[in-house]
Amino acid sequence: MADNVKVAVLSRQSKLIIQMSGNQTCITDPSSGQDKKFAFDYSYWSHDGFKEKTNGYLEPANSKYADQKRVFDDLGRGVLDNAWKGYNCSLFAYGQTGSGKSYSMIGYGANKGIVPVACEELFRAIDEKRPSLQAGEEFQVSLSMTEIYNEQVRDLLVTKSTVGGLKVRQHPKKGFYVEQLTIAPVSSYAQIEAKIADGSHNRTVAATNMNATSSRAHTIVAISFVQKSQGAGGQNMTKTSVMNLVDLAGSERAESTGATGDRLKEGSAINLSLSTLGNCIKALADQSSGNSKVMVPFRDSVLTKLLQNALGGNSKTVMIAALSPADINFDETLSTLRFADRAKAIKTKAVVNESPTDKLIRELREENSRLMAMLKAGGGGGGDITDGGGDTGEDQAESEERMRELMKKNQEEMEAMERAWAEKLAQAQAEAQEQIQERKAESERKKNVPHLWNLNEDAALSGMIVQFVDPGAVQTVGRDGDFQLKGVNIQARHAVLKNVNGSVTVTPIDLAKVFVNGQEVNQETQLRHHDRVLFGTNHLYVFHHPVDYAKQVKSGQDVSPPTFEEAQSEIAESSGVMGLLGDKAKSNSAEDMLLMDDLVKLYPQLQEANAMSEEMDRRVWFELVLVSAQGRGLREGEGRTEVCVSVQNLDNNNEFFWSKEKFSDRKYLMQDMYQNYTEGADWELAKEKDPFWDPPDTPIMIGTIHVYLQSLAYLIEVSESFNVTDFRGEDQGKLDIELRPCGDNWEELTDEYAEPEDLLGQALNFKIKIHGGRDLSAKFASYFCQYKFYLEDQYTKTGEVAKPVNPRFEFEHQYSFKPATKQLLEYLQHSYTIVELWGKQRCSDKKVNKSTKELMKEKRKAQAESAKALGAQKKSISKQATGEDVATLRAELDSLKKRNERSEAKLKQLQAMVNDAKKQGNETIEVDTLDKVLSAPAPGGGQGRMKLRQAALAMSAVYSGFGAAPEVAEKRKAALGKNASSTCSVQ
Repeated sequence: MADNVKVAVLSRQSKLIIQMSGNQTCITDPSSGQDKKFAFDYSYWSHDGFKEKTNGYLEPANSKYADQKRVFDDLGRGVLDNAWKGYNCSLFAYGQTGSGKSYSMIGYGANKGIVPVACEELFRAIDEKRPSLQAGEEFQVSLSMTEIYNEQVRDLLVTKSTVGGLKVRQHPKKGFYVEQLTIAPVSSYAQIEAKIADGSHNRTVAATNMNATSSRAHTIVAISFVQKSQGAGGQNMTKTSVMNLVDLAGSERAESTGATGDRLKEGSAINLSLSTLGNCIKALADQSSGNSKVMVPFRDSVLTKLLQNALGGNSKTVMIAALSPADINFDETLSTLRFADRAKAIKTKAVVNESPTDKLIRELREENSRLMAMLKAGGGGGGDITDGGGDTGEDQAESEERMRELMKKNQEEMEAMERAWAEKLAQAQAEAQEQIQERKAESERKKNVPHLWNLNEDAALSGMIVQFVDPGAVQTVGRDGDFQLKGVNIQARHAVLKNVNGSVTVTPIDLAKVFVNGQEVNQETQLRHHDRVLFGTNHLYVFHHPVDYAKQVKSGQDVSPPTFEEAQSEIAESSGVMGLLGDKAKSNSAEDMLLMDDLVKLYPQLQEANAMSEEMDRRVWFELVLVSAQGRGLREGEGRTEVCVSVQNLDNNNEFFWSKEKFSDRKYLMQDMYQNYTEGADWELAKEKDPFWDPPDTPIMIGTIHVYLQSLAYLIEVSESFNVTDFRGEDQGKLDIELRPCGDNWEELTDEYAEPEDLLGQALNFKIKIHGGRDLSAKFASYFCQYKFYLEDQYTKTGEVAKPVNPRFEFEHQYSFKPATKQLLEYLQHSYTIVELWGKQRCSDKKVNKSTKELMKEKRKAQAESAKALGAQKKSISKQATGEDVATLRAELDSLKKRNERSEAKLKQLQAMVNDAKKQGNETIEVDTLDKVLSAPAPGGGQGRMKLRQAALAMSAVYSGFGAAPEVAEKRKAALGKNASSTCSVQ
């Protein structure tokens, strides 16, 4: 019988866009207010509605809140019951980083998650049944712990990792498995807890040394539960269940949207597992709905190979989708809900794994005999024994090696069945007892000895590394130090830790990078309780002083340890990078809070990338920049300001801009490259594969222009040079653009005028011309322009012109609307089109005769001088605008306001005069009349006349000169902020 995958969603965090009722989850789009509803097996609310007990357990304060006990009773108990019946079980936790996956799976403090409670309950039931066991009956529990990072499998129960990761093989009957994986026998939950702690410690050390990010790694804890008993006929029976407990990487990495189109996107294996998992779930859901022709791509990633049974085979499966109800995470939360919605349609077919023990041993022997015969015959016929890659034509040596490995695994399984479990367990217990004693001793030592403990973005990995600083100790920190650290920006002898009479200090060696509480230190610095210490770019620790801690507790001070986010925030704040936000740094709006969050997260990554570039002499400088939506060529309201990364070539000053997603993906490739560099492997890559390099002919946006279209609604032509302004608000040159109303035969109209309402329902023809650019930067080898007009989805582009400085596009595009609609005319009167200027930079392989380290030093010095000069300029302006100067400025502002009001009144009078003349059928207006309105000498004498069009043009000039300029300036300021652009003035 097929079982649907059970799906439960849990919601945690703040600024709510989620509501839950029964098994239904409703999410509200914060921009439109529209609701989307989803139904699952369970919907749990864990954001608020709880009260904390004295032991720290969060119990419900109302019926809405779902505590850990309720979640286990609904989900974990079913997993445990099925394990006793002999079914394979799988429990997935999926969701955005920080949404509560690990809390649900592992828990925190007194709030134990599903995994520890399930293990406790399993051994409690075993202990209850053990006294009544008959001869030959026994229970066997063993555990393995693996991590998948960047498509490589690591055994977390061993200290030393295998270069390139462990191999994944495929058994013809049992499916995929990890070769040489440690499977540790355990006899109590304390031993499981100790093993998981060891695995987490090894994971933390490896991740820190390799600069890996835990949020991009998948962790699989597999608990094997074997029940041996005697059947009705006296046969020895074996019932086996494997519980796979899977903590998936953050789902925000499932799609690398920002890296779309990046030439190295496919080269980054970091995203492969989650994206393939999504493809598998979609295909399985399609199969469950009747589409049997769909192929499920299990073989496309390591994760999906190992989880094939859990998703589409012999397993009872539960998926937990953890949600963030914060409005700034709407897109990620909606994506998680849709993922879970597809998963619930999957059907699995679990069977009880029970067979006579003698039969299992016999089958393994028969299979080994068959493999031996195949080897003697030259390795033929082994096509069903693969690593899951689907390769054909593999050489005979590889085939024979795989058969030998399978024979070895079969032999190990036979020996395990025949060998007394008590013997294996005794050996494992001795090792486990030693580990437990070591941990107890370490725990006691923490209470008395000052020490550093690691701070990780994954709270479950914080505190896994502890370095004691004993009284009188003098310890070196670094690659070759007493306290060994590896990775980017870590020197062989990096710093010295001392403990003199209970006072602990840290001293950098030879200008090595050491930060205390976000501030770089270059001399001996005393450490105080809960100080944050950063070595290099990513070794972050918290100092614990037992004496200071005791004093704080006694005085009633808050002794809560600092969080990873707090530590990163102070580092970013001290660096000055938060200055990019300006006044936004004090804002509490969702958009500005998201900007701050992005800066805090990206800054350490940027520092790491610069450090890798410096150490490997890649001659590239990375810098964070803020780019408004309008600075990216979008209209007001179409997007938000985003953090991007400026990538600068230090030899030729070419500059590229990467989205934060593209930068993050490239950084993981840089880490792979750096890892090979530190290991002495072949690390140099061809340019096409170099993550630090972008081709010079990659187009970049130089700047934009906002061309207002109001004149076309009056059939008035415009010819003007517009300033091209980049996202920093700096002028990059000019573009000559014309707007030309045309007749039915595309003749250009030069002496026409109409009111917009007169054009309604009539044919409207006009041309947009882009003649050329002036005063553009010579760093570009070629240029082109593009824009979207009205309802166009695709860009209209000029040709690419390979002429520096003053390119001539001589571009012309005709627009014909038959008839002109109200929507079109309103667009022309009140909107604008954004013309983007793009360029391709000059290609130069010439290198400056300096190292990356020297060039970066010069770059930092220039930046510091620039910042100092800017600060002095601001201070000077501030001093000038005081006292009498402020009063003068206010007086001038009042005067300008009054002049503007008078100009508006004159404009209204002129408009009324034109309307009256049209109603009376007059084509002329007396100049004297206009003269009185304008309070200026009438041109050509008292009774001179001018044509209606000339009057309209005069009116337009007044409108442009007085009424529109402040309004246009205000629009420009609001639309682009610093990115000021010229508008189309009616001439």
